[in-house]
Amino acid sequence: MTDQRLNGIIRAWEAGKPAFTCFAKVDKLTAQELTDAPYDGVVYEMEHNPYDVAALGDALQYMLNRKKIAESGSVAPAVTPLARIPANGVEMNQSFAKQVLDRGVYGVITPHVATVEQAYNAVASCRYAKPTGAALYEPKGVRGDGPATAARYWGLTQSEYYAKADVWPLAPHGELLVGLMIESPEAIENLDDILANVPGIGFCLIGEGDLSQALGYPRQYEHPEVVDAMRRIAETCHKHKVVVGNPHVGAKNVERLLNEGYRFLMSAPTRSYGVVGQGRELAGY
Repeated sequence: MTDQRLNGIIRAWEAGKPAFTCFAKVDKLTAQELTDAPYDGVVYEMEHNPYDVAALGDALQYMLNRKKIAESGSVAPAVTPLARIPANGVEMNQSFAKQVLDRGVYGVITPHVATVEQAYNAVASCRYAKPTGAALYEPKGVRGDGPATAARYWGLTQSEYYAKADVWPLAPHGELLVGLMIESPEAIENLDDILANVPGIGFCLIGEGDLSQALGYPRQYEHPEVVDAMRRIAETCHKHKVVVGNPHVGAKNVERLLNEGYRFLMSAPTRSYGVVGQGRELAGY
């Protein structure tokens, strides 16, 4: 059982497919709903929403569905949970990554990464220390050792968890994803150096909102300068064979993004009010 791929996002990529994900609030009801949603993964948004690690732990538990686990014959989650932490790359605050990983998420997204040093720290924050000279030593791990809750959530013994709790694709057997938010002109200028010099980056997620702000065109995602900046990010990621993601995927752009090689696609979950909407229409609202 433990030889199976646990991270559904990595599983999709290894099968040559894009991974479909979404942002979500850290709450129990959302967690329950997302367990049955057609996503490969969910990113619990803790950058702009409250950073509540206890609530994250509760949400992860509410994602468990014993019937689905029994039917699948695998401890792999139906939808893989990641977390976006509040600390920007420049803050070098490893504790945020450590805490969400210790709750059991399968990856960490760090906002506003713009330099090689910041990218190195983002990867190192998700790795345990290894003896000097060990295989895959760099980036040198700085994650503190406290995996009991995470191992239990993954359905593994602690020794099994240690074997799998490394970053993919640096460690091919690893089940953890490091995602970097690329959302500034400085990050674009340094991205080639970042991807050439920092192993262990699972994907880069374009931060369209902050990028458009920094370019002087807030949320004007179709502005030529914003489009060109995003093109440069995608091309650099493709050059280094690193997955590139987009956080604003909708019906109007999903085909284009797929054709342009985006493989981490985030769409907004929509609620349907079917009967209520139909009833209000019939009632003349």
